[in-house]
Amino acid sequence: MYKILGRVDYSADVFMQVIEAPAVAAACQPGQFIILMIHQEGERIPLTIADYDRESGTITIVVQAVGTSTRHLQTLGKGDSISNFIGPLGMPSEIENVGTVVCAGGGVGMAPIYPIARALKEAGNKVIAIMAARNESLLFWEDKMREVSDELIVTTDNGSRGRKSLVTEPLKELCETGDVNLVYAIGPGVMMKFCARTTEPYGIKTFVSLNSIMVDGTGMCGGCRVSVGGETRFVCVDGPEFDGHQVDFDLLMSRQRQYRSQEKESLDTYLSKAAVTKVALANSAASNAAACSAAAVAAHV
Repeated sequence: MYKILGRVDYSADVFMQVIEAPAVAAACQPGQFIILMIHQEGERIPLTIADYDRESGTITIVVQAVGTSTRHLQTLGKGDSISNFIGPLGMPSEIENVGTVVCAGGGVGMAPIYPIARALKEAGNKVIAIMAARNESLLFWEDKMREVSDELIVTTDNGSRGRKSLVTEPLKELCETGDVNLVYAIGPGVMMKFCARTTEPYGIKTFVSLNSIMVDGTGMCGGCRVSVGGETRFVCVDGPEFDGHQVDFDLLMSRQRQYRSQEKESLDTYLSKAAVTKVALANSAASNAAACSAAAVAAHV
């Protein structure tokens, strides 16, 4: 069992957990991911590592609760345990001194971009970070990103914090300077797609980290297959990072949507059961309180 040592909620759907996993932390490198199972009969959940601490033996994950399993994970807090925690998986990021690197994180992608930016900074690069979200309430880790960046640009779609723009607007401006040597972009598929389109005319190498349907994490099931440069690759063993200019994002996003109806049905069932359980617990608590009150009155009489 893997104990949850810390928990922070960033919004109604986004939360952070710090997991005690010494063996994983000891071998972890930026860009890799883990697969966890809440219980033995649970679904395997692939999550990119947001941070790690080899000394304390911990792994940090940031999760957006969107389906049954991640909603269940959201109910766990400090002191609770996770049944299985497998990793590190995937190929680590290519960290070397190339000059000026732009690290763009969109939404929950702001979490996995952090250890990459930190490693690039430690390698001697100038790091320009772009944090992007739909609105201010969805931004997190601004202080952490500022610590590992030479320059930080914050954008929101509605202008509630930082610059009112999409991530591609400041990215294009940086590309136009001619000073950018490398770009990392992590976030929703559509965000990474348009980041790659933005950098391609300038010939700037752009890495993206893909989230695909995944089961075993070892390349056996083929569920995580993607098309890169017209060839089939597996996110779990060949990735999760790929050349963004070579990824077929339309195919990736199409495959991500193929089980949407089943996922909705599963989530509806889970939420319905959770609501029934909540009502039952409330009724039980009320009954116990009433019984205690009656007993107290009887004893007083």
